[in-house]
Amino acid sequence: MHYLWATMGLICVALAMIGVVLPLLPTVPFLLLAAFFFARSSTRLHTWLLTHRTFGPLIVDWQSSGAIRPAAKKAATLSVAAVFGLSVLVSVPVHVLIIQAVTLGAVMIFIWSRPSG
Repeated sequence: MHYLWATMGLICVALAMIGVVLPLLPTVPFLLLAAFFFARSSTRLHTWLLTHRTFGPLIVDWQSSGAIRPAAKKAATLSVAAVFGLSVLVSVPVHVLIIQAVTLGAVMIFIWSRPSG
């Protein structure tokens, strides 16, 4: 079972790294999942992730106080705006735009209502 958790953690880290360069893919949720999986499979990988100079502080902030850093909030907002703007540009049907607006709006409310790390 440990190998399954570790594999899932590594997949999440890979997706998070892709999310760093691809603005439409979120980074932090995948890092949080990776921390969850590594905590159940590998002390070494869990420690590596928590002490990583770029990713570690985001995870520690979330685990300690549910905080999201202002830079991450801004990046999320830009990504959400880009996704919605792209949908408008490619003429996505109105009912899909409404669903996106409600869903993305809820995500933004959640993100901006968290304390800042």
